[in-house]
Amino acid sequence: MANRGPSYGLSREVQEKIEQKYDPELESRLVNWIIVQCGEQIEHPPPGRQHFQTWLMDGTLLCKLINSLHPKGNKPIAKISESKMAFKQMEQISQFLKAAEIYGVRTTDIFQTVDLWEGKDMAAVQRTLMALGSLAVTKDDGCYKGDPSWFHRKAQQNRRGFSEEQLRQGQNVIGLQMGSNKGASQSGMTGYGMPRQII
Repeated sequence: MANRGPSYGLSREVQEKIEQKYDPELESRLVNWIIVQCGEQIEHPPPGRQHFQTWLMDGTLLCKLINSLHPKGNKPIAKISESKMAFKQMEQISQFLKAAEIYGVRTTDIFQTVDLWEGKDMAAVQRTLMALGSLAVTKDDGCYKGDPSWFHRKAQQNRRGFSEEQLRQGQNVIGLQMGSNKGASQSGMTGYGMPRQII
C-alpha cells in the first residue's frame, strides 16, 4: 500500500463504507475460479481482503486470467512481466482493464488501477471480476473453465419483428393502463376555484 497515515473523520467513514461492501464469500469463489481458469499451479491465498489484494496486486494473475478467456494465438496481452517495480505492476493492471473492456465488460463495472494497487476499493475489484466471469459464462465459446453456476448468465438480446399491418393495428388499440372513458361525463364539474355545487 502507499505510504499514507490513518484517515480520520469523514474520509475514515467513507473508507469504512467502501470496506463494508467487500464480500468474503465472493472472494473465495473468485479465487477458486481464477485458479481453475488459469490452469497453473497457483498458490491459494489466505482468506481476507488484504491477502486477496496482495495476491492480485502485481497484475500477473489478472493478465493470465484475461488471456485464458481467449483462444490460443488470440491473446490480448502478449507479454506478462513478473517485475516487482511498482509502475510495471500498475501498467499490467491497466492492460488487464483495457482487455476486459474490449472483451465486453461495461465501463461502469471496471475498477480503477489504484482501487487494487493501493487497496482503496476491493469491492470494485470483485465487481469487475464478477462481470468478467458472467460474460465468459454467457459467451459459451469453450474458453471458460470452472463451474458455470459460479456466475450468472447475462440476458441475451431478444429482438422482435412486427409487420406493417400489425403496427397499424396496434395504433387503434387503447391500452388497459390508459383506463376507459365509458360512462364518464363532466356533469357536476365547476370552474377552477369555485365551490362545488351540491343540489
